[in-house]
Amino acid sequence: MLMILVRCYTITSNMGASIFEKLGSLSFLIMFVVLVSSSKCVASATVSTDEVGALLQWKSSLQDTQSHLTSWSAQHFPNETSPCTWFAISCNTAKSVTTINLTKSGLQGQIPQTFGNLRKLKVLYMFENIFVGSIPLEIGKLASLSNLSLHTNNFSGSIPDSICDLRHLTLLELYRNNLSGPIPENIGSLKSLVVLNVCENQLSGPIPMSIGNMSKLQVLYIRDNKLSGSIPQVIGDLMNLAVLRVARNNLTGHLPQNLCKGGVLANFTANGNRLIGQMPKSLRNCTTLYRVRLDGNQFTGNISEDFGEYPNLDYINLSDNNFYGELSEKWGKSLLLTDLEIAGNNITGSIPPEIGNLTRLHLLNLSSNHLVGTIPMGLGKLTSLVRLVLNDNQLSGAIPQEIGSLTDLEFLDLSKNNLSQSIPSSLGNLVKVHHLNLSSNKLSHVTPSKLGQLKQLSVLDLSHNFLSEEIPTEFCNLESLLTLNLSHNNLSGIVPQTFADLRGLELIDISYNRLWGPIPENKAFQVAPIEALQGNQGLCGNATGLQPCTKTPGKKKHSSNIGYKVVCLVIPPVVGVLILFSCGICITYRRKKNFQKTDGEDMHPKEFELRSMSIFEGKLLYEEIVKATEDFDDAYCIGKGGTGTVYKAKLPSDDLVAVKKLHSTQCDGNRSFEKEFLNEVMALAEIRHRNIVKFYGFCSHSRHSFLVYEYLEKGSLFSILCNEEAAKELDWSKRVNIIKGVAHGLSYMHSFVSPPIVHRDITSKNILLDAEYEACISDFGTAKLLELGASNWTAVAGTFGYVAPELAYTLKVTEKCDVYSFGVLALEVMNGKYPSDLIRSLLSPAAIREGNLPEDVWDDRLEPPTGKILEELVTVLMLAVACLHPNPQFRPTMYDVSQMIAMHISQTDLDKYKAQSVFDYLGSRI
Repeated sequence: MLMILVRCYTITSNMGASIFEKLGSLSFLIMFVVLVSSSKCVASATVSTDEVGALLQWKSSLQDTQSHLTSWSAQHFPNETSPCTWFAISCNTAKSVTTINLTKSGLQGQIPQTFGNLRKLKVLYMFENIFVGSIPLEIGKLASLSNLSLHTNNFSGSIPDSICDLRHLTLLELYRNNLSGPIPENIGSLKSLVVLNVCENQLSGPIPMSIGNMSKLQVLYIRDNKLSGSIPQVIGDLMNLAVLRVARNNLTGHLPQNLCKGGVLANFTANGNRLIGQMPKSLRNCTTLYRVRLDGNQFTGNISEDFGEYPNLDYINLSDNNFYGELSEKWGKSLLLTDLEIAGNNITGSIPPEIGNLTRLHLLNLSSNHLVGTIPMGLGKLTSLVRLVLNDNQLSGAIPQEIGSLTDLEFLDLSKNNLSQSIPSSLGNLVKVHHLNLSSNKLSHVTPSKLGQLKQLSVLDLSHNFLSEEIPTEFCNLESLLTLNLSHNNLSGIVPQTFADLRGLELIDISYNRLWGPIPENKAFQVAPIEALQGNQGLCGNATGLQPCTKTPGKKKHSSNIGYKVVCLVIPPVVGVLILFSCGICITYRRKKNFQKTDGEDMHPKEFELRSMSIFEGKLLYEEIVKATEDFDDAYCIGKGGTGTVYKAKLPSDDLVAVKKLHSTQCDGNRSFEKEFLNEVMALAEIRHRNIVKFYGFCSHSRHSFLVYEYLEKGSLFSILCNEEAAKELDWSKRVNIIKGVAHGLSYMHSFVSPPIVHRDITSKNILLDAEYEACISDFGTAKLLELGASNWTAVAGTFGYVAPELAYTLKVTEKCDVYSFGVLALEVMNGKYPSDLIRSLLSPAAIREGNLPEDVWDDRLEPPTGKILEELVTVLMLAVACLHPNPQFRPTMYDVSQMIAMHISQTDLDKYKAQSVFDYLGSRI
């Protein structure tokens, strides 16, 4: 039987097509290993006792955690097919062992010296295990070896010089270990080597000059070590070199002058070193370049002269160097560009309008230069743009209205320029933006109220401008806002009291305006330092440095505040308990909005009827709900769960509400239930977030106890995924948005509510979708309010398959329980069904690091994702894997997940929870 093992390291001149290239895969060689195991071939062969003895001795020293090596047994010897029938072993016709493939086998231990007896071994794959200790010198006795891959283990010590004796070696992978010391000086004797990858170790010393002897070398990875000295000039003479990655070392000196001499260099990264000088002239005409990173060095030279036209270029980062000159219009000819970063240099002149031709661009960063002129209107054609960063230049004129066409934009920074005139109202169309910074310009006139439409916005900085008139009351709709800076403007009037509803707000600065009156009853205002409030005309309130408000200034007769809470608790008679009210209904309305009702402005009558119900109207609403559901008839049932049944009710006011009627057995004198029930009500009454279902009230009654929620048209995520046609309507963009929404909601519950709330049952059945497929977390029947300073022990709650493993043996509730459930849910959304098999295949993320996504990761009812949406999904995929870490300490927080899904991923953030793979795969994907 002929078996071909294919390892993908694809090299092609058209670098923009395959998924490996698009996702930044850095392996570029195809190797075929022929494995022959046939009874005809081995019938007359003799088994090597040296090989069997070496293998059995090695097995005895290993911890075989997954019981893969049970077939490695002396009792089968001297059977004529042994050891060729053993797990992971293949032989030649002479029954000599030629291949050992123990990839991802969960093996722990060391490699013994007797391993050198496998003299006919050609292929040794032992990557992604838990091997420790040093690589033995005896490895050099494997004279027939062609492929050696030991990456992603815990090997330590130095690379043995004896490896240089393996003259037939074509593949050498030792990356992601703890190897130290120098690269062997004689490494160049491996003249057959095509791929050399020793990145992500602790290697030090210089790059050996002998590498110049490897004439067949195509891929050289030595990034992320501690190598020093210069890059040998002889590397430029390697005519087949397609990938050169030397990033993040301590390298100095100049680049090799003959880089790309062979005309095949595609991937070149030297970022994060201390390299100097001008670009080699050979790079100017290197049209095969696909991805380039030179940022974070001390390169110099005229940028328009040192770089040419690159038709295959997908990514280039030249930031934080000393390049000067003007940006050439030639950049507009690299039509495959997705990322263009030239920040932190000495670039002058204007932004070439030809940049508007780069319709695939996701990131444009030209910040911290000396650019002048206006922002080209043509940038409005970059509809794929996610991040636009032009801050810290000398740009002038108006912000183009066309910027409002960039509806995929998530990050916009135009600060520290000379921009003038009004803020265009079209920026209110940037519904995905989470970071908007227009500070330190000369913007004037009224702040557009349409900015209140930016529901994803977490940072808004309009400080140091000339903005006038009042702060728009629509800013109260910025439900995700964390930071607000309006300081150093000419704003006047009273700070809108509706800011009190922005529960997630953390930092504010409204200093040096002409504001007056009481500050909102919001923690961010009340704990703000005096520096964030000073320089106004007369602010008062409960904050350090402010005078208390003696009365509410300027309250006019035509203004009213109808956002009050109606609280009426009616509990059925219980012996020893005071009957709180005589009515038979309990309705709690949370604070929805506080606003000033001016002449000509009326609240929608339906909203008024629902929100302003008086204490005696509670019974009326109770009767209306019972009547609307015909006493909770099954015809109105829209869902059932462990704690209750959900009904759809249409009130006489035409309001649609969802009513969750609790199972009666939970209400009959169960004091534990009553406590949890009231805790849930108290928690939900204070929650206000667009990704958490809106809670209107509750009733605790001897006949019916129920909760009243906002009705969401699309129903549960689970029901949609189970429906073939509905699932097809749920395209990849909608699915990414659903995952983002759940992440934002959980982040709010964990980080911005006091005490924090752990949901404990995050499943697709408890995620509801509105008409626009916006996700809302629902069903807080098992929610737990964490008591700060307490141990928070509890009984196991939740849905099997989503419950974090530590709950089974610790019974301790933490926010990390929800993080685990979120990871399962995210995979379910991508996979289209509960991802039991997928979770097992993803628990070791190394395959994804190599760009090899599992075949069944995507819901096959949709066309496979491509382009930008694929990159977003892979980001989510890697974060989901991190969320499923068996150790809760190594899972990210939901705040981290929320921010990293929405913002650019940095290595620093990911290092906090050991998810280095995400950075490798996304943050440094080139």
